[in-house]
Amino acid sequence: MPDQQKSLTAATAFRFVLILGIANGFADLTYEGPRSVTGQFLGYLGASAALIGFTAGLGELLGYTLRSFCGYLGDKTGKYWLVTIVGYIVNMLAVPALALAGNWPLAAGLIVAERTGRAIRKPSTDAMLSFAGHKLGRGWVFGLNEAFDQAGATLGPSSFQWYYSSTAAIEPVSRYS
Repeated sequence: MPDQQKSLTAATAFRFVLILGIANGFADLTYEGPRSVTGQFLGYLGASAALIGFTAGLGELLGYTLRSFCGYLGDKTGKYWLVTIVGYIVNMLAVPALALAGNWPLAAGLIVAERTGRAIRKPSTDAMLSFAGHKLGRGWVFGLNEAFDQAGATLGPSSFQWYYSSTAAIEPVSRYS
């Protein structure tokens, strides 16, 4: 057991799980909203259905493939926070940049970058949660984190649709669906 785990108190572990859960919830809220309309957005920018499908598939492929490498990197270096922060930075730069994408190749690249950012951070985040799970119970820790994740993933697309449907200056997203 690493020294950090030995010195971890239950109160500190709980605060960590709560803060990470809130951060994950807000991250999901931020990127799941735009993600709910990426197909329509790429179509609006001129991408064909085949290119839209290819972009979505490539993003998922890279996202799941890179998780193994990034998990290995986090374990070998022990720099879980650094790997997690890099993933959040990639993720949180790619999503707002989508608003500036004026053509489908750039938008497609940013969509793949968003999935890559999640792939970079997810294994290290889970590893850190597992350390907290030693004090609080693994199932409870992962369940609480997943609850925050799913709340953000549900509220993201809902708030995105509500905002753009109620904004007169911007055409409703539903027009492109």
